[in-house]
Amino acid sequence: MYAALSMMFAWLIQKRRLKQNPCVGVHRPEKPKARERVLTNDEIKKFWKATEKMSHPFGQLLKLLLLTGCRLNEVAGMRRSELSDEGQTWTIPGTRTKNKKTHIVPLPQMARDILASVKTEGDLIFTTNGKTKVSGWSKTKRRLDAAMKIKPWRLHDLRRTCATGMAESPPVGLGVAPHIVEACLNHISGAKAGVAGIYNLATYADEKTAALERWAEHVTNLLGASQ
Repeated sequence: MYAALSMMFAWLIQKRRLKQNPCVGVHRPEKPKARERVLTNDEIKKFWKATEKMSHPFGQLLKLLLLTGCRLNEVAGMRRSELSDEGQTWTIPGTRTKNKKTHIVPLPQMARDILASVKTEGDLIFTTNGKTKVSGWSKTKRRLDAAMKIKPWRLHDLRRTCATGMAESPPVGLGVAPHIVEACLNHISGAKAGVAGIYNLATYADEKTAALERWAEHVTNLLGASQ
């Protein structure tokens, strides 16, 4: 909030609407620490079980958050026109991604089966009225928490859980190479940051497909072990 207000007042001064920035001299709050919350295998099983009790299509959407590692707004705004003819890939246009870069997401069979179970009509997949994407996530999260009964977490932690599960060394994780995990998350950092990113234009399509397939298989095995 401080950063946004300071930038706004600086712009107003530049446009000669104000003579001074009210934020000058005000203590700038420290940046919040980066979150490190990752769901454990046992919590993943509780999460999946809780999604089974959610109303349609919220349960399916929540499962896809874990399986794809995509952001909530990206999945919530998914359209059938973004899916390939075979449904094996999902192309998120740059207008809907945080870094404005088109993101091609390989969909493992488990994710395709979940999408097939969504009974909505029209281009927008996750909708209850056929016009707008689903919302009301605070209420949905409270229902999840009531069912799961675990320590505090956020829906965005599912993205970190997916990434960590792929990156951790076996037997804890899958041992997927860091640059492949970044590609799965549509991150422009690490192996493709700075000058490297200018020359390294590889999409790692096959590697991303294999990584997400292995992650879906890992989740499947967890669910099987809980039955």
